[in-house]
Amino acid sequence: MKKLFWWMFAAAIVLAVSTFLLGRFVFPLDGLAGLPEPEVSEGQRGELGIDKNINESTIDKYLGRSDSVYRDMRMLKDPGDYEAIGGDSYLSGFVNGFEVVPLPYIMNVTGLPEAVGETYTGKTLFNFDGVNYKANYKESVNILEALFPKNKTIFLMCGGGGYAGMTKNLLVALGWDGSKIYDVGGYWYYEGENNVEVKRELSGGKVVYDFYKVPYHEISFEDLTEK
Repeated sequence: MKKLFWWMFAAAIVLAVSTFLLGRFVFPLDGLAGLPEPEVSEGQRGELGIDKNINESTIDKYLGRSDSVYRDMRMLKDPGDYEAIGGDSYLSGFVNGFEVVPLPYIMNVTGLPEAVGETYTGKTLFNFDGVNYKANYKESVNILEALFPKNKTIFLMCGGGGYAGMTKNLLVALGWDGSKIYDVGGYWYYEGENNVEVKRELSGGKVVYDFYKVPYHEISFEDLTEK
């Protein structure tokens, strides 16, 4: 009888531990499904840093997570001629759930295709010399931490994937965990069900942009202290 008791006790312990581990790793405690590790795509998309698994084609499956933030790195109107490479200089739409934080205000942009020309060249939170990132203001890092919380998974998007990749490089260089940051790619190639149209064509062919729809994070340099 005593052996039977101890056998049943041991079995109960094993069952309890197994149930806990199953719930923890297969069905996470917060009910969120696990994410694949960031993995760069092959070819030109990989050169931009676009993820192989979570990208324009699959992002709909990963929207609305309480453990994540979603950032679109485009300007409302970019000075660069992105039409020259088949894109759009205007933010003509976005994926629902993403909030806009223009990369050209965060850091100076380099390495654009020659046909695009120059993007914004005004004040930025950081300066990139091709190797290192230098904060231009005392508040630069604090602003970055507020916009890109380190305790969250970060999904990045832009027009074609380049600004998103530059943002990930910046964050990782400044101490963010790269395994929690995904370059989702470009809105120009998104064909999912969560598209929010900003561009609108009126009768007569006139085009207007409903920027009031855009959840936009403005960076006011007037209120910052230069280093």
